[in-house]
Amino acid sequence: MIERSHLALLQAVAREGSLTAAAKQLHLSQSALSHSVRKLEQQLGTALWQKEGRQVRFTQAGEHLLSVAERVLPQLEHADALLREFARGSRGFLRVGMECHPCYRWLLNVVEPFLRAWPDVEVDVKQEFQFGGMAALFNYDIDMLVTPDPLFRPGVQFVPVFDYEMVLAVTSTHPLGALDRPLIAEDLQSECLLTYPVATERLDIYTELLSPARILPARRKTIEATDIMLQLVAAGRGVAALPQWLVEEYSQSLPLKACRLGSSGIHKHIYLGVREGEQDVAYIDAFIQLAAQH
Repeated sequence: MIERSHLALLQAVAREGSLTAAAKQLHLSQSALSHSVRKLEQQLGTALWQKEGRQVRFTQAGEHLLSVAERVLPQLEHADALLREFARGSRGFLRVGMECHPCYRWLLNVVEPFLRAWPDVEVDVKQEFQFGGMAALFNYDIDMLVTPDPLFRPGVQFVPVFDYEMVLAVTSTHPLGALDRPLIAEDLQSECLLTYPVATERLDIYTELLSPARILPARRKTIEATDIMLQLVAAGRGVAALPQWLVEEYSQSLPLKACRLGSSGIHKHIYLGVREGEQDVAYIDAFIQLAAQH
């Protein structure tokens, strides 16, 4: 079997021009080098070179194997360098799975400075794991999970990065916005509630407010895009439960108002989940630190 050391040996002989010089360059004795080549020639069933005095002349088989060495060895050296960078955490892949629809806009504010600081780390964001983020993390389909509902399991570590309050976004002229009190479940029973396409048991406005009171809105309409959802809210086509920071950001350009839900509000946390032990990888730790700052 041809090994990397065989290729390096042939390359050294070709570059140095003699067995003595090649052995010195490889920190081997000439007898050890010759023995290694003879053993390889026996395995291959053909000679790789012929000695002409102190010089060597490659056979046709040797020339072919040398051309292989010239192509393969630089690739292996490059792979070694990359793996060393992977080991140091300076190069790699970061696939982020999202279980938080409105957090995509927040994530962009984290990704942009991260890409500048870590040019050798590839970043991909996956949103198709809304219903199986933990499985995706365990199966190595993603490397990090952004979620407001962590499942604390052995093998995964969740790090809280920021807190927020869920509010009801209404158009600025909506009667609910004029109420001088937090909203209760009964206030929504005549409304069209706009939500992301997620099961009700994963929507905080249902689990924290509507379901305990056994009240449903007059209508529920699912919208995938946050921009469209808030455009509809601003046009008076419905109301939506969203993070307060998101509503306040959009209210700078749209006629929106944020209303507190429940007497104490609905308070949430965003967590980043990573596989146990990988939180110490340099670029993963850097991403977590940036996320906490934003």
